[in-house]
Amino acid sequence: MTGENVGYAGIQLVYIDNIADDSQGRGILDELRADGVDTSFIVVSKEGTSPFTYIIVDNETKTRTCIHTPGYPPMIPQDLSESSLLSALDEASIVYFDGRLHETALVVAHEATKKNIPILIDAERPREGLDDLLKLADYVVCSAKFPKAWTEASTVPQALVSMLLRLPNLKFVTVTLGKEGCIMLERSVNASPSTEEVDVDNFLESLELRKDKSAPIPTCVSSSVAKLKAEGIGTVTGKLYVGTAESIPPSELIDTTGAGDAFIGAVIYAICSKFSPETMLPFAANVAGAKCRDLGARSGLPYGADPRLTSFIQ
Repeated sequence: MTGENVGYAGIQLVYIDNIADDSQGRGILDELRADGVDTSFIVVSKEGTSPFTYIIVDNETKTRTCIHTPGYPPMIPQDLSESSLLSALDEASIVYFDGRLHETALVVAHEATKKNIPILIDAERPREGLDDLLKLADYVVCSAKFPKAWTEASTVPQALVSMLLRLPNLKFVTVTLGKEGCIMLERSVNASPSTEEVDVDNFLESLELRKDKSAPIPTCVSSSVAKLKAEGIGTVTGKLYVGTAESIPPSELIDTTGAGDAFIGAVIYAICSKFSPETMLPFAANVAGAKCRDLGARSGLPYGADPRLTSFIQ
């Protein structure tokens, strides 16, 4: 769980979680503080273990295997006092949840909703309590398999329509597709009565044909506002966006660990910085691509002064 406070110099990150007073926990705190993250709302347990993950990267196949050990004891709502919660959300511009620790996350999410702070959810896979969080979400970024698994729709475009119909607070939903880029469906609220009704699958196919696959950097193609119909599900008025991913030469592709998280972090930055979707999606793909060129989940992440980001961050 995180909260973002936006200032003139950039974004201040506030992190809410719990760790144990062990070597891993102290390493987590040191690393976050070194990157300027506000860790004052992290609960440190005297006993237990901090979460950690062993990641095995295959240099030949460019695949990875993750062996995760969750932290213990898990954070519960009682670990976060009301005064701490209110302080953490003070002047926050957006709140992000990864779907874990759902009981505590719901407490934070409900308070954020009371304060009209937008919420972004990382929907990697169905988890306990995730449905309750999704009902409060303004933005959702999904893994490739989540939309169809959650809605039982037969295609991804139909699933995205279903998600916007089932989650009326949702402004947009984005599904990441790895090297194939991403698809985003944005709700439109000011459509004219003459707005065209189209089949969402056919509409997406026509949009895919407009992608510039030869471009050296990620690009984005957007549709006009349309009434997007999913057969047997319903119709939603919105815009479709298709974003490409960076084509990374095999010699430069080192490790994809954390690429999805890098993409989401960039989306959060873009929302806080009021980027248009046409700018946000290539920006996020650039950040994810940069991360893939180094070993580990965070070591390859670009900073604001990185020349690969200068066209986005002025």
